[in-house]
Amino acid sequence: MLAPADGSFISGSTVLRAEIEPGGAASNVVFFVDGRQVCTRAVPPFECIWDFGSAILEHQIRVRANLARGGSIVRTVRTKGVGYAEKVDVDVVQVTATVVDGRGHYVKGLPQSAFHVAEDDRPQTITHFASEDVPLDLLVAVDVSGSMGAAMPALKKAVKEFLSDVSARDQVTLLGFNDTAFPLTRAATNPADRVKAVDRLAAWGGTALYDVILRAIDMLGHAVGRKAIVVFTDGEDEGSHALLTDVEGRLQASDVTLYMIGQGRGVTLEPLKKILDRLSRPTGGRALFTDNIGELHDAFNNLLDELSQQYLLGYPPTNSARDDSFRRIKVSVDGPYQVRARQGYRAAAVK
Repeated sequence: MLAPADGSFISGSTVLRAEIEPGGAASNVVFFVDGRQVCTRAVPPFECIWDFGSAILEHQIRVRANLARGGSIVRTVRTKGVGYAEKVDVDVVQVTATVVDGRGHYVKGLPQSAFHVAEDDRPQTITHFASEDVPLDLLVAVDVSGSMGAAMPALKKAVKEFLSDVSARDQVTLLGFNDTAFPLTRAATNPADRVKAVDRLAAWGGTALYDVILRAIDMLGHAVGRKAIVVFTDGEDEGSHALLTDVEGRLQASDVTLYMIGQGRGVTLEPLKKILDRLSRPTGGRALFTDNIGELHDAFNNLLDELSQQYLLGYPPTNSARDDSFRRIKVSVDGPYQVRARQGYRAAAVK
């Protein structure tokens, strides 16, 4: 069973995915949700989509592979519920928080009681808290525009190392982008599959940076849990249909954390550096800048260290109006620490 991961938090439309080795061993694969058969697939990819509804509840997902030579193999995963006391139709705002001390070291092991959340200066009640074993949905978007040609061998090596180090229980989607964005893996948990996908990257075309961020937000969807986008780019946007303000608006309406890794012109041009920082910082992420392609490994290791030590908070906002207004979020923590978290969200109107 590749997706969803055991112990993950899920809601809404979710991809169920299984892999059978060796290829051709199974005559069909059957998926069950909470004891109910939901779909059957006879050929790879063995996947289907199931709507789990808006409530974040515990579910049992079972997959049965009927083998061509007779017999079957069964695997089961169990997802988690968040245990809210409120009604299940109350919207919950997710906030991923990174805590560091005065020396910039990540702080782990803080209890829920140490965290405080305010929305538009009004205290909120934290109803969900997780600090360990929170699955991550990670999307990595790699700039493969023509200007990256000379750097591609070193870039591919660095990205492979990065993807190999991501926990096998975390789901990783890899996108290449130039004038358009094209997926190379979708929610892969097998590190070997992630690495093989990088070999298909080749440099050509222009750069549609804003469009790929919007595509990444759509692909991560509205699943519950930690969601992060890492975008590697060496240049400013050259051909997107979307505008910078469009991207900012979509980021405000989502709960993804965005990290931008600037390379080449992204290091030397101050206006571009400001754009990368402007996009990432309000989400609780940040922009990293490297002087050369060889420094990517350190940058990626830094990100992995951060992603593995984040806290996930959730609260039902006291202002339940869906009026498309922007709500400021302030997360604080007891002790001499600094917190980096999303700075707000847009309460999208119900259409």
